[in-house]
Amino acid sequence: MTKVIMHGCNGKMGQMITNIIAADEEIEIVAGVDASDHIKNAYPVFSEIAKCDVAADVVIDFCAAAAVDALLDYCVEKQIPCVLCTTGLSEAQLAHVEEAAKKTAVLKSANMSLGVNMLLKILKDAAKVLVPAGFDIEIVEKHHNLKVDAPSGTALALADTINEEFDNKYEYMYDRSQKRERRTDKEIGISAVRGGTIVGDHDVIFAGEDEVITFSHRAYSKALFAKGAVQAAKFLKGKPAGRYDMKDVIGEA
Repeated sequence: MTKVIMHGCNGKMGQMITNIIAADEEIEIVAGVDASDHIKNAYPVFSEIAKCDVAADVVIDFCAAAAVDALLDYCVEKQIPCVLCTTGLSEAQLAHVEEAAKKTAVLKSANMSLGVNMLLKILKDAAKVLVPAGFDIEIVEKHHNLKVDAPSGTALALADTINEEFDNKYEYMYDRSQKRERRTDKEIGISAVRGGTIVGDHDVIFAGEDEVITFSHRAYSKALFAKGAVQAAKFLKGKPAGRYDMKDVIGEA
C-alpha cells in the first residue's frame, strides 16, 4: 500500500485524485494539505505542509506555485519523495527542484498524461527516420479559452524531444506573420489555438513530399492527468534521491 499526502487536496485536481485513489486498493491518501477548508475529506487536512505530522511514502502536489518552495524543503527534511505537478514555476524554483532532487526523489514532467509521454517516446524513433528523409515538422496545440500561456508546455516538450535527437539544431517558429519568406530546413513550427473548453489537443505533423504523417493526442478530461499522477506516486515510492519524470514511469509500464 502506497501512503500519500495530497498537497492541494481541495482544488479541482486534488479532489479528482482523491476520488481516483479512493477506488484504488493499492494506494491511499493519509493526509491532505490545503489553505482552504471548504471541503470535508475522509483524511486529516492541514493548512500548510509544515504542520503535517502524518507519515507517508510520497507527496502528490497539485497546488499553487507559491507553496512549492516550502513543499520541497519539507520533502527533503522528511525524506519523502514528491510527485510535483504544479506548473508556472520561476527559474529560482526550478533550480530549487534540482537541488531538492539531490537529496530526495522528485518527479516532475511537462505533462502527467501517460499517453503524452508515450507519444514523446514514439516521436524519438519517428524523427530518426523522417527528418533525414526531408520531412518538415509542424506542431499544432489547442486548449480552452482560459489558458493564458502559449505555446503549451506540452507542445514545447514535443518539440524538444525531436530537437534533442538532432543536437538541438532546430529553431522554433511561433509566428509566421512577421516573416515573408519560406520556411527553412532547420525549424519547427509551433502554432497555438485557444477556444471553448478544449482540454488539450496536440498534433505533431511530419510533412514530406507527397505524404504527411501526423501523430496526435487528444485529452477529453483532466482525469487523465490525475491518473498519471497516481501512477507516478506508485512508481516513486521507495525510489532513491534523484530527478525523475514520466518517461521513467513509462519505462516500467
